[in-house]
This record gives sequence, C-alpha cells and structure tokens, in this order.
Amino acid sequence: MIYIIKNAWALLIGMLLLMIGNGLQGTLLGIRGSIEGFSPATMSYVMSAYMIGMLLGSRAAPLLIQNVGHVRVFAALASLISAVFIGFAVWVDPVAWFLFRLVVVFCFSGVYVVAESWLNDSSTNENRGKTMSAYMVVQMLGITIAQVIVNFADPSTFILFALISILVSISFAPILLSVSKVPVFNTSKKMSLSKLYETSPLCCIGMILLGSIFSLLFGMTAVFGSEKGFSVSEISILVGSIYVAGLLSQYPIGYFSDRVDRRLLIIYISSFAFLFLSLGMIMSNNFYFVMFIFVVAGSLANPLYSIFIAYTNDYLESGDMASAAGGLVFMSGIGGIFSPILAGQLMVYFGPDSFIYSIIFMFFLIAIFGIYRSTRRSSLDTESATSHVAIMPQATNVAVEISQEKAIEEADSIKN
Repeated sequence: MIYIIKNAWALLIGMLLLMIGNGLQGTLLGIRGSIEGFSPATMSYVMSAYMIGMLLGSRAAPLLIQNVGHVRVFAALASLISAVFIGFAVWVDPVAWFLFRLVVVFCFSGVYVVAESWLNDSSTNENRGKTMSAYMVVQMLGITIAQVIVNFADPSTFILFALISILVSISFAPILLSVSKVPVFNTSKKMSLSKLYETSPLCCIGMILLGSIFSLLFGMTAVFGSEKGFSVSEISILVGSIYVAGLLSQYPIGYFSDRVDRRLLIIYISSFAFLFLSLGMIMSNNFYFVMFIFVVAGSLANPLYSIFIAYTNDYLESGDMASAAGGLVFMSGIGGIFSPILAGQLMVYFGPDSFIYSIIFMFFLIAIFGIYRSTRRSSLDTESATSHVAIMPQATNVAVEISQEKAIEEADSIKN
C-alpha cells in the first residue's frame, strides 16, 4: 500500500477532488430542481442524461486519446467541466440542464478513462489489484465527502456550483504535474451483445435491471427526498448512505461470491432486497425507515455488479473476460437511461413512494429471472469458478477491464 501511495498519490488526490465535484452535482441538481419548481418528470429527463453521457464518453474517450493524446484530452475535458458547472447556475432551465449534464458527464467519463490509464501504468502486476481497490475507495470517499459539503451553502444560490467548478479546476494540478510519462493506451476487442447474451442471459438481463436500479439510486434520490419534504441534510444522508453501505458490503459479499454458487447468491441477494425494501415501505413517511431502505439497497445493489461480471467470467475463456465485462457495462448503461424517466412519470401520478417501489420491482425481476435461468442451465462447480474482483458501478470500461486483469491472471494460473 505504501508503494501505491508513493507512486500514485497525486493521481488519487486529483481523482478525489473530481469525485467530490461529480458527487455534488447529482444531489445539488435534485434539490435545486425542486426549489425551482421542476416536477419529478422533468428532473427525470435531466438525470437520465447521466447514463447517456457516461456511455458516449467512455466510447469516445479512447478515440480522442488516440488522436491527440492523454494530456490534451484530460486538460480539454476537465476545463469544459469547470466551465459548464457555472452554466447550471446561470441558465436555470431544464433543457439547458439536460444538455449541461450530458456534457459534464461525457467529460467526466473521458477524464476517468485518462486517469485510470495513468493509474494502470503506475502499477505493476503484483499490486494492480490493490491499486484499483485504492481507486475504488477514493471514488466512494469523494462522493461521500460531497454529501457533507452540500450542507455548507444554500442550494438556491450559485455558491455550490461555483465550488464544484473550483474543486474540478484544482484537481488538474496534482494530476497533470505528477504524470512523468504518457501511458500506452490499449482497449480490449469488444464482444458482440448477441455472443454476450448467449454466454449468460442472466447477466445480460440482470445488468440492464441493475443499471436501472443504479440510475435511480444515484440520480433520483435527491429528487425523491425533495418530493418527500426532507431537509438538505437528510437528503445528503440518504445519498451518502447508498455509497458508504455499498463500499462496506463489497468485500463480505465478495467473500461468499468465491465460495458459493453465484447464481444462487444473485437470487438470494435480490430476493432479500425485495423483501426488506418492501417491509421498509410500511413506514415510508419516517426518515429513519427510509434511510434503512437506502442502506439496504446500496449495500446489496453495489456488490451485485461485481457478482454479475464474475458469474459471466465463469463461462468464458480468460482472453474474453475483459471484452465481456465491457459489454456488461454497456448493458448496465442502457438500463440506466430509461429508468429515471419511467420513475419520474410514476412519481407525478402516484407520489414519491413510487420511486422506491420501482427499485423494489427491479430487484424482484432479477430474482424471478434468476430462478427461471436455474431451470434452464445447471450450476457450475464452485471450485472451477473464477475469482471475484470488486468493481463499483461508477467505473468506466477501462477501469473494469483493468480490474479483470487480476481475474484473468488467476484463471490462467489455475489452468496452469
């Protein structure tokens, strides 16, 4: 760990500042939208821009890097992020916000790809797994700190938007001044979606549904909290609890993922989430019961992401693991585009609690489809399963592919 801090401290500090800025935007927009009188349906379109921008950015960034290089791409995209955040405060309009959020997330995605490439280049085969774990912790820490900062100023003013712009601008310095060389950028060959579905129908459908859950939790929680009449501090606690619970549960659930039938684990986790979230809705007007709902949802949805990828790996040759993981990330993004729009419409007609019922329904569908798939294909021997690698849903294709290198190495070592 000392080696990682020594060689990548500047990158990690820069990414921490970037994640604080990114974590602030979702919560701040959800609260500010309610203050401006935007309906949940209107805000749902604004929030859906996140997944659109993430998918476009992760696809376009490699092409940009190949044409003009890492440094120029990072500097250009980060500068746009800083400038556009000021635009949110100047043009308070849902159409403008949709476009701004699309541009911001597109740029964030590209910046992550560049930073993750540098981070991968600064690590070795022996410490790459620990390096990516440190990166994951920094991501969650930045987003959690953002939920504290949102309480420091009135969301109805421009101050928090300006603060995000400042944080993003400051983040350039440690990253750009510390990078001594430009890494070689490589991406894996993409696997067709049809082949991916043939390999694991459960993971393809499951990732679409899980992407829907993530998009709701990370994009619409602040909108939900505002509609419920919660205070800014209460909303920030709800959002923060999702990330903290997700980080803390990664490794305990990952431990079981390497020791039990992963398909059964998927069914158990999604069924458990469906049951406990449904019970929590009995007291949905009590803030502490609502917080319990979000803690359970975050602690179970986040590890499912890694389990789906590991389960797919169980049916693949080691050379196809990285490309398959990239395809699953894409499937998750597709699901995440439409779920906020659907939930926003439901909130308008049936009230804010329909937001949570949407999440409950997604978990239910995962469990049901998992049970159905268990009747179509027998389980694998757990001794022949690949290694579980913890991955957070905020990771780009590059980070996921880098993380898969550890699973590939362990799969090859088992064969040899």
